[in-house]
Amino acid sequence: MARVYNFSAGPAVLPEAVLKEAAEEMMDYRGCGMSVMEMSHRSKMFDQIIKEAEQDLRDLMNIPDNYKVIFLQGGASLVFAEVPMNLMKNGKAAYIITGQWAKKAAAEAEKYGEVVRVASSADKTFSYIPDCSDLDIPEDADYVYICENNTIYGTKYWELPNTKGHVLVSDVSSCFLSEPIDVTKYGVVYGGVQKNVGPSGVQIVIVREDLIADGPAFKQTPTMMDWKIQADNGSLYNTPPCYGIYICGKVFKWIKNMGGLEGMKAHNEKKAKILYDFLDQSELFKGTVEKKDRSIMNVPFVTGNEELDKKFVAEAKAAGFENLKGHRTVGGMRASIYNAMPIEGVEKLVAFMAEFEKNNK
Repeated sequence: MARVYNFSAGPAVLPEAVLKEAAEEMMDYRGCGMSVMEMSHRSKMFDQIIKEAEQDLRDLMNIPDNYKVIFLQGGASLVFAEVPMNLMKNGKAAYIITGQWAKKAAAEAEKYGEVVRVASSADKTFSYIPDCSDLDIPEDADYVYICENNTIYGTKYWELPNTKGHVLVSDVSSCFLSEPIDVTKYGVVYGGVQKNVGPSGVQIVIVREDLIADGPAFKQTPTMMDWKIQADNGSLYNTPPCYGIYICGKVFKWIKNMGGLEGMKAHNEKKAKILYDFLDQSELFKGTVEKKDRSIMNVPFVTGNEELDKKFVAEAKAAGFENLKGHRTVGGMRASIYNAMPIEGVEKLVAFMAEFEKNNK
């Protein structure tokens, strides 16, 4: 069976080159006679895998030496609790609500302290990013929290909030490694990897070391969620998600071969332009996000007719375009065009959309 074009929001498409290389190494990784799935996380071979993965990530993102990189089990939803547990030392934090995941993160943080929602775009179904240039941030807030790219609603912060000197924490799950960022503008950058970096089950936390130097905010913080303990142990306090980290490492090398994050940005902008240009001239399909805040990773769109939306999703699936149904909370359609989605996939999707439009006027 031929591979489909997978527009899933996550777990999502991975580079074919990475999958083929992993398949070749499945039974025997570099002559050791076993799979990475089988090897000890304390072995010299796995030690090389995880250290190389960290170094490649540092190279790609230009991560300064005073930031720790931690590979942990679980997804971004687990980090919703890790953030306040490690950082909420004054018992207060500011959250900007731009979608489902920021909303859930704020609700989770309220279990540990006071959450001040300093801005929200809920009034227009999260179809835009609110003005964050002059927020009323409490002086004693431990951090300001954002979800940088909103997978469900297709919005992206193209300008970071003015945190007025407070630590910025950003969930970058669905825009991880899609373009260059200045890590020094953040206290914490984190994400689940299953959207743009690797298979589900791994979270990556990049945290400035002074923020965790004295340990977590709460003595009851579980050891497995204590960033200082995890950093001090090189992500090897216990058995980490070894195979997932191995695949992430291969994706890091693939991105390097694609021209690093500058190359990735150009690749992603080209794909997004093809799709948005079509949506902007279409008489049937309409994008749902304010143009200035559009994500280049997740593109939601609708026909305006629920039955026609269902027909499109069904016919697209039959034609080899998978997972175009929108999130259950918003309906319509969504094309997630992450790093590994080839330009050809978007071109063929647009050609299919044009044909569907012609046949359903």
